Amino acid sequence: MIESEALGRISGFRPVSVIDIGSNSVRLVIYERLSRSPSILFNEKVLCGLGRGLVATNRMDDAGVERALSALKRFRALSRQAQAIEMHVIATAAAREAENGSEFIRRAEAILEAPIRVLSGKEEATYSAYGVISGFAAPDGIAGDLGGGSLELVDIRGSRIGDGVTLPLGGLRLADLAGGSVSKARAFARRQIKGAKFLAKGKNRLFYAVGGTWRNIARLHMEQTGYPLHMMHAYEIEFEPMMDFLSRVARLRDTGSCELKPVSKNRRALLPFGAVALQETIAAIRPRAVSISALGVREGYLFSLLDAEERARDPLLATAEELALLRARSPEHAYEIAEWTERVMPVFGVDESTDEARYRRAACLLADISWRAHPDYRGLQAVNIIAHNSFSGISHAGRAYLALVNYYRFEGLGDDSATEPLAKVAGERFVQLAKLVGGILRVGYLFSASMAGAVPLLRFEAVHDENDEADVVLIVPERLADLAGERVNGRLQQLGKLTGRRIGVRIEHD
Repeated sequence: MIESEALGRISGFRPVSVIDIGSNSVRLVIYERLSRSPSILFNEKVLCGLGRGLVATNRMDDAGVERALSALKRFRALSRQAQAIEMHVIATAAAREAENGSEFIRRAEAILEAPIRVLSGKEEATYSAYGVISGFAAPDGIAGDLGGGSLELVDIRGSRIGDGVTLPLGGLRLADLAGGSVSKARAFARRQIKGAKFLAKGKNRLFYAVGGTWRNIARLHMEQTGYPLHMMHAYEIEFEPMMDFLSRVARLRDTGSCELKPVSKNRRALLPFGAVALQETIAAIRPRAVSISALGVREGYLFSLLDAEERARDPLLATAEELALLRARSPEHAYEIAEWTERVMPVFGVDESTDEARYRRAACLLADISWRAHPDYRGLQAVNIIAHNSFSGISHAGRAYLALVNYYRFEGLGDDSATEPLAKVAGERFVQLAKLVGGILRVGYLFSASMAGAVPLLRFEAVHDENDEADVVLIVPERLADLAGERVNGRLQQLGKLTGRRIGVRIEHD
């Protein structure tokens, strides 16, 4: 038996845990470590409904309190079992507003043996904004975090946080205030949102939707539109289609209909009120689209603990680098491939945008993570890992692009049933780029045997002599000449057919 530490995790670090005591749910998330793009080791939620009835009684629900305290005992034990080096505990609207909130916090701190930070409305909005900043590359728009007790709205431009407000429009609170009436909830929400004048600045930008109720609305939309990639984060719905869909959700009732099957039973009752809150919010903003964020207050709180250098890292590339370290045969080779393709792309006439360059680099870092699979299934395993990984800082089209690059790299440059759904998400531009990068990788890996040292010595060059038999040549140093041959020529012909160029090989003498 091989005895070792868990090599599937980044060594030298201990986990950190965050307990989030919300008005509807109490959740524990244990992260692998404090980092720019932390991986989740363990995640558990209990729907306690602490804020249920708060409007009428000014108290947290007694049954909810006992259920929450019971959950906290388990969460403390789980945090210790996972050997978390730190446990951060935050509480939001119900705990800060309820008459019995301070008593609940006292009992909870005694159970957890740790202090609980009760966030003000402003702090909650700030950490929600940080969560969006941590999950998107250069976000630009209004972020809205819908909890059980409140709705936080804040303007974000890149890493800068602008105007913000906290409104009493959480799902539980809105249902209570309206006495269960969706029409009354809509009227109340409209009055509250009308006072947030800064929302007009969000026109034609994105609206970043945070919170479990809004994620479930997006899940319904995915199901009903047959969307092929079931990842919540960065899922976008354009403004007008979203307004129409929210009108439908606001009319839904949990009558056992299969329409609500994708949503857990505990969440269904709040969907119409979440739909009303979202619809009235974006009606005031008129954003270009709504983008779902899987990251919110918890992740934003952790992001606030990072130093400036770590915050500035690209979240997508940070995750891709970790996966290369954990799964590739040679992480050094993964970096070489990423830098090599950057030099190759212009030779084939490609002028990449900033995001296209980021995505290509990530695809190259991920190009060898499925090598342990059977050779017949490496492409499919790469697709499954990449398309369904919890990446941040990337669009759904970009995610599909990464997956397609690595499918083509293993399986060839043709399309089949595995590429069809991804191609629909990626779009024509990304499909063509994915085939080009995949074709280049198919050449590079034949020379490198997936090990560092060879690829940086290769270079593609355009030929400007019309009398030459090639339009592009792969220049191979003499020391690597024995690695050239029939198989390489076959891959170059594939690449040439794809690009419409005649590609040759030239041995360069030292």
